[in-house]
Amino acid sequence: MPCSTARKRCVMKIAVVRQRYNPFGGAERFVERALGALVQEGAEVTLITRNWEGAEIRDGYQQLICNPPASGLHSGRVARDRSFARCAQAAMASGDYDITQSHERIPGCMIFRAGDGVHAAWLDHLRRVRGPLGRFGLAINPYHRYILKAEREMFAHPALRAIICNSRMVRDEIVRYYGVAAAKLRVIYNGIDLQRFNPELAAEHRSAVRERFSIAQGAPVILFVGNGFERKGLPQLLRAFAAMQRHDAHLIIVGSDRKMKAAQAQASRLGIAQRTHFAGAQQDVRPFYGAADAFALPTLYDPFPNAALEALACGLPVLSSRTCGVAELVEAGISGFITDALDEAAISTALDKLANDAPTMRAAARAAAETLPIEAMSARLMALYRELSGGTPECTPESAAGAGL
Repeated sequence: MPCSTARKRCVMKIAVVRQRYNPFGGAERFVERALGALVQEGAEVTLITRNWEGAEIRDGYQQLICNPPASGLHSGRVARDRSFARCAQAAMASGDYDITQSHERIPGCMIFRAGDGVHAAWLDHLRRVRGPLGRFGLAINPYHRYILKAEREMFAHPALRAIICNSRMVRDEIVRYYGVAAAKLRVIYNGIDLQRFNPELAAEHRSAVRERFSIAQGAPVILFVGNGFERKGLPQLLRAFAAMQRHDAHLIIVGSDRKMKAAQAQASRLGIAQRTHFAGAQQDVRPFYGAADAFALPTLYDPFPNAALEALACGLPVLSSRTCGVAELVEAGISGFITDALDEAAISTALDKLANDAPTMRAAARAAAETLPIEAMSARLMALYRELSGGTPECTPESAAGAGL
């Protein structure tokens, strides 16, 4: 049997679409991990992207660069996203793939992974913290209008056979906003590398990181990790932190935002500047997990943040919101606390409880993450791919050898 024939018969060809790599983005880190996991499962993987520079995992999969010039009536972000979508649609159609999985809202994919959640839901949550003028601005914003249109068209497209939801929250939102049939919706949680993220990081990094920020070794440390401070809930977290009873607690903020100076000014106005440490964006967040006692992310909306899962894996109890997918893993009072994203009094009370009780919650936090090893995620993805493609044929010894399996 010719090698090309054996390869087509014995190896599943998968195209994964993500526009660009951001080393600080949770969705991009998920794609990076998924690419490696799928390659380990024996799939032939092609990443369709505009730019994937900076990724740690680069081997084992092909990259197909879609980087056409932006064109059309709109300029800026809308034109850029539309040009990439058209290029990705053409690449998916011409690639003879068994599976096409998009992480962008692009009509025509076989599988959509709703890692960024439901844009219509996000706008509803954002309106909670915007005044009348801000809400009007959201309604007329060209980018939001484009994304809502793409989202609506994608969910209605006949090529779409399955939607991967990284939380039950997202699954329910897709049904509520777009009426998608439940049979298309599959909840597959993010997977975590339990060796890379583990409680032993405390022994390795706790002292050094605390010395760097002049934090006493015995002081309670709350960690926040996230880009996009408004979405992730940093303004209300700062106010809740200032209202804590434990005045010896410290807050470390890892992440970047164009409103960084405004957040620092807010901390100064609240009188907590000496106990609030802005570490900026970090390529490797593990030392900060090792230095902290607990993790806080009272996000306005987050489908399933990798940072929260990483924190749990490192043994940090998690404080988050009801509009965050990680709430489905957290057992109140056991492995963390869940509040409304805007209930600052409840957030402050939970922070005090974490400051006092975090050491007794570490084992439960780790146990919550241990239910989601990355191997389980890749196995569920491959099972879905086989289901949608009709399964991969059995390979004879001859054809398996020709396919390199």
